[in-house]
Amino acid sequence: MERVLVRTAADGAPRSFTRGSLNWRVAAEPVRWYERVRWWEAQRPLPRGLGRVDVEVWQVQATPGQRGGGLTTFQLVRDATDGWSLRGRMS
Repeated sequence: MERVLVRTAADGAPRSFTRGSLNWRVAAEPVRWYERVRWWEAQRPLPRGLGRVDVEVWQVQATPGQRGGGLTTFQLVRDATDGWSLRGRMS
């Protein structure tokens, strides 16, 4: 998964994210769910003292940069260290 910089609203929902040099603006209400982490397959161990084995997943529809354009669907994943990754581009 690709690491991305995400800016959130007060409630924690993604409002925009930067992928490479392009800023994407979330243009529709995002959808959130949680998934279990297969900790035994993780690329890196969970931080010591955190019993959390779930990741928070947000599916967002976003438009690129200031120019706007069509909506593209992405899945953003927040891990146990509050880091964000881009799981994939859905459309």
